[in-house]
Amino acid sequence: MNLEGNIAILGSGNMGLAFADGLVKSNTYKTSQITLTRRTLENLSVQKLQGYNTTTNNLEAVRNAAIVVLAVLPQQLNKLLAEIKDAVDPKTHLIISVVTGVACKDIKGHLSEEVQVVRAMPNTAISIGQSMTCITTDNAAQANVDLTKQLFETVGSVVHINEDLMSSATALCASGIAFFLRSIRAASQGGVEIGFHAEDALKMAVQTAKGAADLLLAHGSHPEHEIDKVTSPKGCTIAGLNEMEHNGFSAALIKGIKLASVKAAGLYKDSN
Repeated sequence: MNLEGNIAILGSGNMGLAFADGLVKSNTYKTSQITLTRRTLENLSVQKLQGYNTTTNNLEAVRNAAIVVLAVLPQQLNKLLAEIKDAVDPKTHLIISVVTGVACKDIKGHLSEEVQVVRAMPNTAISIGQSMTCITTDNAAQANVDLTKQLFETVGSVVHINEDLMSSATALCASGIAFFLRSIRAASQGGVEIGFHAEDALKMAVQTAKGAADLLLAHGSHPEHEIDKVTSPKGCTIAGLNEMEHNGFSAALIKGIKLASVKAAGLYKDSN
């Protein structure tokens, strides 16, 4: 099994399409090697014009692929697994699940205990090759874990974690995209309030956020180390930071991440 085979992405919504776009942009796959499925083909009309294989037939998509990516909503998974069960061959298929809150054993319980399942939790930055993806498995062969890691490294960074941390990874990395975007939006709104036009304030906030992240990645430093470089006695930066902390900035973000983790863990169970 290798990256030269075909891949089927079952459930080509926002995440599935972002994954497909990332794989193509990174030159890992050609559009002709990727099959996208969705209940309504009209929603994949643009992708069909781009050269992707598109179908509503999940069973056929699995039969024509070596790697099968499950990318549906948790409440849709059981029906999908029942639909594709007869086409899944434990000897030839690798199942990669990006479904929130679903354990490897849950998927094998519907397909076969011999099926190789690796869970992955990317985020939507995968479409530009900047995803933070966490992967895990319960008993998949190391070769398949390595293959999954290789696959997702073409579209960002990968960390291999224990399976009991996958809901936490969902909150910090997948939901985290929205959390950081909201903080950028808030910064740009603050910029408007202090005198900048909206488009200029947003551009300034986005580039500043990118610069902050790149500083940490380039230096391998702790955020507080970089913060210390910006704060001076009686200065404006420390005054602003302290005002944010007095109003619960860090506490609110931490609480939001914790709640998102709890919610992620229950999505699949609550749907059954």
